Amino acid sequence: MRPMENPRLLTPIAIALVLSTFIAAVTVVFLRTRDTRSIEVTGSAKRRIVSDLIEWTASVQGHGSGRVASAQELKASIEKTRAYLVAQGVTADEIRVGPASVDEMFEQRVEGHGEERVERSVSTGWRGLQQITVRSTDVNKIERVSREVTSLIEQGLDLSSERPSYFYTRLADLKIEMLAEASKDARTRAEQMVAAAGGGSIGKLTNADMGVINVNPANSTETNWQGNNDTTTLEKDILAIVHITFELR
Repeated sequence: MRPMENPRLLTPIAIALVLSTFIAAVTVVFLRTRDTRSIEVTGSAKRRIVSDLIEWTASVQGHGSGRVASAQELKASIEKTRAYLVAQGVTADEIRVGPASVDEMFEQRVEGHGEERVERSVSTGWRGLQQITVRSTDVNKIERVSREVTSLIEQGLDLSSERPSYFYTRLADLKIEMLAEASKDARTRAEQMVAAAGGGSIGKLTNADMGVINVNPANSTETNWQGNNDTTTLEKDILAIVHITFELR
């Protein structure tokens, strides 16, 4: 019969084994949890910009009973339009005249009655068409010219005016600034969320999705996964959005 072991000797050993096992288990769980602890936030930045470039196009037509007559009227109308623009302060470098086209025009007419009824194309004359485009950094001036061009119509010119298009020429540099601001906003949001929840602190960045830049009419918050690029308004809002994941410590 084995002698009874001294419980005073076994107790410290048993306790040490239990503690070491507990510490090892806690360490493993902590390390595994730390590897998966993260927070994903969305950051944004918005800025109002004013277009610094404008493009405006007008279509001029000339009509005649024949090709030559139509071309001659078109040429005279283009020259009159160009003279009007120059008188309004538009420089020659800002004016671009597109290629001209002269085509015979037809309409469908029905002739005869009953079984003798026939539909045929009938020539209604010739039409010349040409576009004149103004591109300028003097936005206010060209806006005014595009509004007042109706005076040429009142003089008998066959002219149709398109809406101006507005552009911002420094958009490429601004996009970089906006992405930086959106990234800073994302980190601020993450820090505030973690501080409010009492869940630790923000660690290193583990993933970033910069997304697209949306250029919208002023006061619009529309977003598009391909990115908007508004050209219809003078004032625009540029909106940058990023999605960033941070490690939690």
